[in-house]
Amino acid sequence: MRYVIIGNGVAGTTAALTLRAREPEAEITMISGESDYFFSRTALMYAYMDRMTLRDLEPHERKVYAKQRIGLVRDWVSDLDATQRILQLKSGRTVAYDRLLLATGSLGTRPDWPGIERVREGVVHFVTLDDLAQCEQLTPSTREAVVVGGGLIGVELVECLVFHRKKVIYLVRSPWYWPGALAKQESEIVTEHIRRHGVDLRGTEEMAEVLAGPDGRVSGVRTKSGAELPCQMLGIAIGVSPAVEWLRAVKTPPRIERGIVISPSFETSLPNVWAAGDCAEFEQDGQWMVEQIWYSAKRQGELAARAMLGDRVRYEPPIFYNSAKFFEIEYTSTGSIGKPPEGALTFFCRIPGTEASVRIVEQNGAVIGVNMLGERWDHTLFERWVAERRSMDYVMEHLREAQFDVEFGRVDLAAVEASYREWKNRLSC
Repeated sequence: MRYVIIGNGVAGTTAALTLRAREPEAEITMISGESDYFFSRTALMYAYMDRMTLRDLEPHERKVYAKQRIGLVRDWVSDLDATQRILQLKSGRTVAYDRLLLATGSLGTRPDWPGIERVREGVVHFVTLDDLAQCEQLTPSTREAVVVGGGLIGVELVECLVFHRKKVIYLVRSPWYWPGALAKQESEIVTEHIRRHGVDLRGTEEMAEVLAGPDGRVSGVRTKSGAELPCQMLGIAIGVSPAVEWLRAVKTPPRIERGIVISPSFETSLPNVWAAGDCAEFEQDGQWMVEQIWYSAKRQGELAARAMLGDRVRYEPPIFYNSAKFFEIEYTSTGSIGKPPEGALTFFCRIPGTEASVRIVEQNGAVIGVNMLGERWDHTLFERWVAERRSMDYVMEHLREAQFDVEFGRVDLAAVEASYREWKNRLSC
């Protein structure tokens, strides 16, 4: 049996290792044009800030692939013939398969802002190794940078540029930073923190035009408010899109909408072809979804491999979880924490004298989500409490159990507990 995987990210690599564990004699090949080995995409910022080498970004020892007899091909796939079960590579080589997994990941979304077509240099994303290389190449000749997009990738790129002592203007289209994940109170904490690092963070600012110099390098941007901001690097961090456009032109393309459309068992519209990770789109509760989250891609890679082996699988998205840092502020989010549903109860407390806060959302007597700033938390406990439909009273009673012990101690939750008692008393009045 010949298994071929296009993409060596977390979904593809997890699939390859899962296949090998069950198929000791099968031929397994991973193809990637981006890198020779699987690397941790979420750690790109540490390479940009010289805290890790590129080799440090690789979670597995390189000998693992040879030991597991997983063939690695550094090339780009240019064509797919599902009738003949053959891949054409850009190098001219062909690769035959019996079962194929598409795990092509995602790329930074590139908008069609006026003027961007005139820029030949200086516009960057921060998703791929090539993005990292472009940023590093531009850094020595950059004095001023503009970053657009109020999410995690944007703030990571901002932090890297601050590390390299660049003047940074950070444009956020929304009234406050990252409203999809942070309520206004948390956003104010994060915004204050980012600005204290010298970043000019501007809310309710939208791009109107990208400006280019006579040499074709970006020279600035103009916003819809009329501000003209000089820069030699323009970072675009307005989200990522499934890396599937090349598949629309192959001999036998799978069904593609936003991503590659899959069944609950990861099957595409093509026979003997599955898809998983950031590039896959599936239906959940009547809505079509693309999950562009590391741990979801890992889980999808494992389950897709099992489906390729003949197991009966049905994918259900896990309880949402995310953790990150906004410069020095820790962030942990679990469950449904966006706009609370009608009738939900929300408790929020900013711990006095700190950049830490607690937010818990309860609906029909069960906690559906938590958002925590300024402290390290064990998200597995939060996930369990959401899955077990624990009450807000229960979560507050056991909240200290979810605090990690850290070198400089824990945040004191006494003020949170007192605030919660006062909040409960007001509700009962």
